[in-house]
Amino acid sequence: MNPGAQLNIVIIDDTIHTDTPRGRTITRIIKGLVEFNIGVTTIASIEDARSAFAQLAEADCIMVNWNLGGTGSKDHNDARRLIDEIRKRNEDIPIFLIAEPVSGSSASLTVDVVREVNEFINIMDDTPEFIAGRITVAAHRYKESLLPPFFGALVKFSKDFEYSWHTPGHAGGTAFRKSPAGRVFFNFFGEQIFRSDLSVSVGELGSLLDHSGPLGEAERYAAKVFGADQTYFVTNGTSTANKIVFFSRVTGGDIVLVDRNCHKSAEHAITMTHALAVFMIPTRNRYGIIGPIPPSEMSMGNIRAKIAACPRAGETGDASPVHAIVTNSTYDGLCYLVTEVENLLGRSVDSIHFDEAWYGYARFNPLYRDRFAMRERSQESDGPTVFATQSTHKLLAAFSQASMIHIRNGKIPVDPSRFNEGFMMHSTTSPFYPIMASLDVSSKMMEGAAGRMLTTESIEEAIRFRLTMSRIQREIRSSGKKKDWWFGVWQPDMVTDPKARKKIPFADASLEVLRDNPYSWVLHHGENWHGFPDLPDNYCMLDPVKVTVIMPGVNESGMLDPWGIPAPVVVKFLDSRGIVNEKSGDYTILFLFSMGNTKGKWGTLVSELFEFKRHYDQKTPLEEVIPDLPATYPDRYRGMTLAGLADEMHEYKRQHRMSEKLEGAFSTLPEPAITYADAYKKLVRGEVELVPLSGMGDRIVATGIYPYPPGIPILAPGERAGPVHGPVLEYLLCLQDFDRRFPGFEHTIHGVEKVKDEYLVYCIREDSE
Repeated sequence: MNPGAQLNIVIIDDTIHTDTPRGRTITRIIKGLVEFNIGVTTIASIEDARSAFAQLAEADCIMVNWNLGGTGSKDHNDARRLIDEIRKRNEDIPIFLIAEPVSGSSASLTVDVVREVNEFINIMDDTPEFIAGRITVAAHRYKESLLPPFFGALVKFSKDFEYSWHTPGHAGGTAFRKSPAGRVFFNFFGEQIFRSDLSVSVGELGSLLDHSGPLGEAERYAAKVFGADQTYFVTNGTSTANKIVFFSRVTGGDIVLVDRNCHKSAEHAITMTHALAVFMIPTRNRYGIIGPIPPSEMSMGNIRAKIAACPRAGETGDASPVHAIVTNSTYDGLCYLVTEVENLLGRSVDSIHFDEAWYGYARFNPLYRDRFAMRERSQESDGPTVFATQSTHKLLAAFSQASMIHIRNGKIPVDPSRFNEGFMMHSTTSPFYPIMASLDVSSKMMEGAAGRMLTTESIEEAIRFRLTMSRIQREIRSSGKKKDWWFGVWQPDMVTDPKARKKIPFADASLEVLRDNPYSWVLHHGENWHGFPDLPDNYCMLDPVKVTVIMPGVNESGMLDPWGIPAPVVVKFLDSRGIVNEKSGDYTILFLFSMGNTKGKWGTLVSELFEFKRHYDQKTPLEEVIPDLPATYPDRYRGMTLAGLADEMHEYKRQHRMSEKLEGAFSTLPEPAITYADAYKKLVRGEVELVPLSGMGDRIVATGIYPYPPGIPILAPGERAGPVHGPVLEYLLCLQDFDRRFPGFEHTIHGVEKVKDEYLVYCIREDSE
């Protein structure tokens, strides 16, 4: 490990501080460990051990007293359960069991216990120094085993303290230390990050571009962990990973089936490859939440009809699609039954690309069975080749920009050498080695039982938050106060209890039922809660770790009630309290429960939602709750209350029918006039002009327009905007007017230039069309 890194031993023994021969012997063992420069943590009760499980990740060896709970505990249940829980979290850490024949306790050892522990300690027979030595050897061996291929080689190289005569020029941070500003920078990050910033000239570590050495080993190791035939590390995000996949499968004039709910990088890939996009249109519910692509959109007959209606299809010859890209899960946490998607799209294309940027953890928990690209069941060799692009950094543990491409070969397998040509077009010869090391470590973290434990903890915390919110809502509703209110959560109203074989309210469900039963999260046909009435049963499942909180104000028909609280006001309040959500809609806020979430974090979120409710109900002035608003825009917000702002914004949205306009804009597929690539060509050549929305009637846009939320194209490059009073421009005009009315709450819209409160869009000059 790193020079000077200390080993850590945890001793769990309720006799540890007693003045007995046993207690004194353990004290001498601890003294021996300390002399070896080993840190020791002592835990004196089973209760303390259970509450300290998170800290056990820092341990390199654990000692457990077989007689936990007292010598009268003949069944040794405390020790059994503790060992079982440790092994669920870590299959490899050495466990030393303290069990002396003299007490007869070793006679109660069963095969199950013997299988799970590494060594037995007879502390009254062997010397404390000998026991300390055995523990030290086991801890060293374990710590070395934690190093996956590339990170292990990087650590080993860092121990050599070699002089650098190659790039990067800061030479392990030395250059930064020659400047006052540079020294501050160096001290902020610490020496190790600079000494790990190396060059491809260091042959011992291999190369990202030719997948050699320890780096190639790390990619092959990741493929094994993530269930792929091939895996590639990408150091500049899934936006680039998507482009790499396109460059390996698509070329000029090829037809690509594209989920309209796609990331902007898919648009860029289509532009760069000169491909033709044929869209599969997803659904949308009453809250504006984007749903899955219906199966009918993926049928061979429907796809053929779409291609036949595409103006440019077939100009280069074959009008058959070559590739399909689907977002899984959706941004709001809807996960496809991947087996069904492959069955449907596999009739039309030979390769399917799942953009799983927010979904890299799915393989590691049985809750998501058959709902991710690299699923457990082996794929038939005559099926489509499947790609998964994952932002490892988003919901697993890796540095920002760390992503992976996973490939499972089908009837047209990926040739690694040919694939690598596209890979090199989008990769650097100077990657940041800590990013690659973090990808390697992420693979190690998710291997075996650890992956299930980490994902289960995230799922459990999300479920606890959901249950808490549901129970609060029920309690407030049953209080008898007519106008009292609380936030909802987008989730089933009722779930099936497998033991009772009956439906029960979600708020009454146990953690185990919701954690272990995927059926609880499936969007069942005919259920009203999800708002997608036409989906077949089991086609889609809600991911419990992606929690959408619903504001009051939207009724079951999708219309706005006379009273409601828009999400932007709640988001602004939470932001002022240091709570930042993932995304929000008009009446929804999405929170992600990643591996970094804790009960304390979501407990604080619940408390702050209560604080918002209190300030809203008490009509607290904005100066006291969101002081930045009246300070920045005094003429607009001075003297307003939190409730007054929320009420005014809700009434604006209701009067202007913003939810209906959003639905109309995104349910309309604009006319494609020219290809993405041709639109970009005109943009580069300056054959474009900035046009206000009022002048955009039937104009061809040069850039895609992506309102956030939801972050999908309302107009793609080369499409016609339609009439000024048509659904697309009418919705954009409504957003523009909202931004003028409510400064500080402006929408984020990629592809729109804002000049003096006016939306301007690059359109193809009419004399250049």
